[in-house]
Amino acid sequence: MAIAANDLRRGMAIEYNGEICVVLDVQHRTPGNLRAFVQATLRSIRTGKSSDVRFGSTEKVETVPLISRRMEFSYKDGEDFVFTDPETFETVTLSPELVGDARLYLVENGPVTVTFVEDRAVMVELPPSVVLTVTEAPEGVRGDSANNVMKPAVVETGLTLQVPLFIKAGEKIRVDTRTGKYIERA
Repeated sequence: MAIAANDLRRGMAIEYNGEICVVLDVQHRTPGNLRAFVQATLRSIRTGKSSDVRFGSTEKVETVPLISRRMEFSYKDGEDFVFTDPETFETVTLSPELVGDARLYLVENGPVTVTFVEDRAVMVELPPSVVLTVTEAPEGVRGDSANNVMKPAVVETGLTLQVPLFIKAGEKIRVDTRTGKYIERA
């Protein structure tokens, strides 16, 4: 199905120069008295390389259907990450480059959405928040309770974030996966 470049959105898959690419980023630009254009960052699913491409705003782009499947993170196999479909128990192994910063929020049996193009995984989407266990949290200094004082803490995945003074090692906290910030105790 062909769409105008203006309708491109992050996460779509398109055919570009004979290859299937996933749209990583899209910016609409209208410089001064020139014609509007769309600047897109595309990643080839065959080679894994990213490139910046400029489309005219009315230029037609061929889209490719995406299939999203709910999966669970199972374990880390060396550098790779293994995900399992909870219904069929089929496993998919993804590279660290494909998982990216999502690795900081992956816990065993944690739900994710894996997007496929032609039976090839192209993207991992996290839920809006996850529950993680605090592994390191220095003691809050008594009297340091002015207004909303925070301290650094490390969670089980290695992520370091700011938490309130009352959070101790071993506690479970809810973390926003979009911003990497503490939300609440879990």
